[in-house]
Amino acid sequence: MSTSQSPSAGYTPVTHGSRWMAGFALFAGVIMLALGVYHALAGIAAIVGDEIYVTAPEDVYTFDLTSWGWIHLVLGVLVALAGGAVLSGRLWGRVVGIVVAALSMIANFVFIPYYPIWSLVMIPLCVAVIWALAVYDPA
Repeated sequence: MSTSQSPSAGYTPVTHGSRWMAGFALFAGVIMLALGVYHALAGIAAIVGDEIYVTAPEDVYTFDLTSWGWIHLVLGVLVALAGGAVLSGRLWGRVVGIVVAALSMIANFVFIPYYPIWSLVMIPLCVAVIWALAVYDPA
């Protein structure tokens, strides 16, 4: 008698595609941790010193920089926590990760007048995180 499992006994061999998907999930988790830390640091900088960012002229989305600081701080903590959950393989982390990455993308779009270059860098990173979390199937 052989002790190896057959595919019909519940064994699923690791395929090349599943390794790519696991790599995308790892990428998403690491990027989310980095985005979360950045959001938190940007939020603290805006809360502590309003003069760090250039104030935008009257814009449709004009907020007080202290308000933006709190938005970025809370969003940063949520993104970092979801990134940690994604790295630990939690399903709820992937779901929450997609939601907070979308919120981060919207916040960065609205934050473009204050910090344009970094906001324009973060938006595609958020899109990549959403894509990586949406296509990942651990089964």
